Amino acid sequence: MEAALPAQAAGHVHEHGHDHGHDHDHGGKACSGHDHDAEAPRAVSLGEGGRQQARLHIQAMDCPTEAKLIEKALGGMTGVAALEFNFIERVLLVRHDLPNLDGVKQAIAKVGMKAVELSDASAPVEQPKVSRRSNWLLALSGLAAAGSEGVAWLSGADQGWGSAALALASILLGGIPTLKKGWIALSTRTLNIHFLMSVAVIGAMLIGQWPEAAMVLFLFAIAERLEAMSLARAGEAVKALMSLAPETAWLQSGGEWVERPAAEVAPGSRVRVRPGERVPLDGRIEQGHSAFNEAPITGESLPVDKSPGDAVFAGSINGSGVVEVLTTAAANGSVLARIIDTVRNAQASKAPTQRFIDRFAEVYTPVVLAAALLFAVATPLLGWLSWGEAIYNALVMLVIACPCALVIATPVTVVSALASAAKHGLLIKGGAPLEMAARIDAVCFDKTGTLTEGEPQVTEVVALADADQDQLLRWAAALDAHSTHPLAKAVLAAASARGLSWPEAEQVSEQAGRGVSGLADGRKLALGSSRLAREQGALSEGLRAELSRLELAGQGALVLLEGERALGVIAVADRIRPEAPAALRQLAKLGVATVMLSGDNQQVAQAVAAKTGIVEAHGGLLPEDKLERIVRLQASGKTVAMVGDGVNDAPALARADLGIAMGAAGSDSAQETAGVALMDDKLAKLADLLSHARRTSRVLKVNIAVALLTKLVFFGLAMFGLASLWMAVFADVGTSLVVIANGLRLARGVRKAE
Repeated sequence: MEAALPAQAAGHVHEHGHDHGHDHDHGGKACSGHDHDAEAPRAVSLGEGGRQQARLHIQAMDCPTEAKLIEKALGGMTGVAALEFNFIERVLLVRHDLPNLDGVKQAIAKVGMKAVELSDASAPVEQPKVSRRSNWLLALSGLAAAGSEGVAWLSGADQGWGSAALALASILLGGIPTLKKGWIALSTRTLNIHFLMSVAVIGAMLIGQWPEAAMVLFLFAIAERLEAMSLARAGEAVKALMSLAPETAWLQSGGEWVERPAAEVAPGSRVRVRPGERVPLDGRIEQGHSAFNEAPITGESLPVDKSPGDAVFAGSINGSGVVEVLTTAAANGSVLARIIDTVRNAQASKAPTQRFIDRFAEVYTPVVLAAALLFAVATPLLGWLSWGEAIYNALVMLVIACPCALVIATPVTVVSALASAAKHGLLIKGGAPLEMAARIDAVCFDKTGTLTEGEPQVTEVVALADADQDQLLRWAAALDAHSTHPLAKAVLAAASARGLSWPEAEQVSEQAGRGVSGLADGRKLALGSSRLAREQGALSEGLRAELSRLELAGQGALVLLEGERALGVIAVADRIRPEAPAALRQLAKLGVATVMLSGDNQQVAQAVAAKTGIVEAHGGLLPEDKLERIVRLQASGKTVAMVGDGVNDAPALARADLGIAMGAAGSDSAQETAGVALMDDKLAKLADLLSHARRTSRVLKVNIAVALLTKLVFFGLAMFGLASLWMAVFADVGTSLVVIANGLRLARGVRKAE
């Protein structure tokens, strides 16, 4: 909001809202590189309509392998308009115009999955535990596979009856689900990992490699189980956020306090919060005083004192006194609910890295499959290998044809980073702004409420004509009476402090970057910046001298005008945030240039810049001027972030490469406008944000490099007959687990920038 004082006052950029300036127990599976769009959620448009929406929990759906099958199953169904896949929580959002979902559930069942409708859209999804029977079958399958390998090794023959019998037992005990999914993929003409694994296993059996066929299926089942556990950990990060708000609230009803589900409490209700309890819903304190830990919202654990009239947020912890709160939002409309919703749905915003994975996955699997077929046919014809060796090596290549590590690790890494950032008071609206934050090398700041505290005060009233100070304040207050601008509040507060009353202004209008005008006491008045005075021809020598004096003192000025005559000047000042200089030094250490874009004149802007350590300051800017400055920075090769309040700086926030809204805990529009919202006013978190984003970018790049290098190495080994089927599966599993574990490190928290 570019109204800062001394920042802004000089121009009373009175912009008020414009510009102040298959139901199985596997739990997971390796995912086919052919199945792209690996993020969660992924939206798929199927047609028009979609007035209703339903959430379906599909336990077997945790990567694009299943999503592709579901798309094919529902793609031609009349009444289904769009699908959105959330692999982390295994939830499918269906937008539809159907009387019921029976047909949808039946279609999903035909591709081997079971869908359960969820009634509560905001409740966490409970993932069913793996059954004991499934664990026993998997263990017995592993023992049989190991036994088959042992018998083959002792007898020196892979095709002996004993080895084959144990291998067949292993496959029947633990491999049928995979083979069944492979058949479904074939019947739906879907090229996925289950089809590739089924071909590899059946091919191994046909050429007599029974022990390897059994071991491959067993290792693949283990891979599914381990990957499911890793995905569950990523889901826990979201679940932990959802558990911050209590499920019940003590509601005043009929003169009594009764416990009710928080989801049933309507806005305007009176609830009681005792010491040690979490606030159930957003509201304002009606009675009582206490200190609240607002870490779930702002990331800061230091208690904040609250009194009647102060806002409290769902999830914050009441530290000492009993308070009564008048709720202002339903449970699903709280600030915490918005944070959770943003994190849950953030993957719909694709980062460049994720788009690369999509493009890579679209071509990788079919290319490797074609290469394997060519290898199996060409090498024997050229006399390089026997048919048996060529087919075996080609089967190894099929196992390599799944970039599982890439597909699984990307959403895990991003969701982990977003969840930990949210706990730190950084609300990042998806993978795209997260990756953009890693590239930022220039930050533009609005002043009022960003570099300053946003609470200007009138410091002096100077009469230049026949009106006295009180009369000047009365007229100024009349023009500002209905404004929420910080400068207007300062004028009204000064008038109230003097015990003044003011007339009702008529025909009030605002000019962005200039001021406000209207009729008061029958006089046509205007209140605004020196720019407004100059445009109205009222910038006399006396007014110039007064403005220069105030600017040299670091104060802003509002000029009260009547036509071409300046009636007086109201001096206003705003305090610079104490932490601003240190925060800007942290940005400098990260190699980030800092720029201030102010509606104040250049002298005032330079004064504030000198006190805060801003490298470059531009004053006297209208909203369109700020946009031009951002465009210039971008044209010079800079990746630019704009920091503002998210309401008055909306154009600049939207034009910058990354918009960052300050103090968004109470602002819906801030979260709508910006890609990132700082849930409190701590400027130090800007450096934390950029540092966290850069760390996330490094983790993603390392994961991609490890996954690609592993595939390349094993593809080469397979071509020269140096890799076996079980080695390829083991390498694939190992790589997936390594990159998932690497991504999950981000869930531990945000490291503070030094």
